[in-house]
Amino acid sequence: MMNSFLRKREEGFTLVELMIVVAIIGVLAALAIYGVSRYLKHSKTAEATRNLGSIENGSRAFYQIDTDQNGNGTGPFVHEFAGSGACNPASVPKASKAATAGTWTAAEWIGLKFSINEPSFYQYCYNTAGTGTDAKYTAGAYGDLDGNSINSSFVLSGIGSTAGEAQRVSLVITNEDE
Repeated sequence: MMNSFLRKREEGFTLVELMIVVAIIGVLAALAIYGVSRYLKHSKTAEATRNLGSIENGSRAFYQIDTDQNGNGTGPFVHEFAGSGACNPASVPKASKAATAGTWTAAEWIGLKFSINEPSFYQYCYNTAGTGTDAKYTAGAYGDLDGNSINSSFVLSGIGSTAGEAQRVSLVITNEDE
């Protein structure tokens, strides 16, 4: 009788062994959830850097065009960035819900050949000042990825040069993963 009792015990798992396995699975699941959430945030921040790169390329192309200051075709011709305008969409998208696609019909967005045809996690702004070598632009992407009212911001600035080329001055990222 004792042999049959010992044999039964050897065939199965004890409650302690099962609880240890469940605890290990729980820890692995917690680590996986953390990793996936970081991956999702990084994929959302990639939207901002990709779109700011497109705005930068549009700024460089627009700056290379000789612009007639008088508008009559006789000059003087200067280099300048596309005009300043309102941010698009009108407000910073909240939390993990992407905003509706903005309307990109303002002159500066058309001049930059920039638009987004799908919902976005960021608000994009573009401002300029000056002409020629005094020309400057600032492009920004602002978003609240986790709904805590702390915005992540990506601000790209550039200047004009004497050679008629635009140059990047800085890219400042604040609260990237907020």
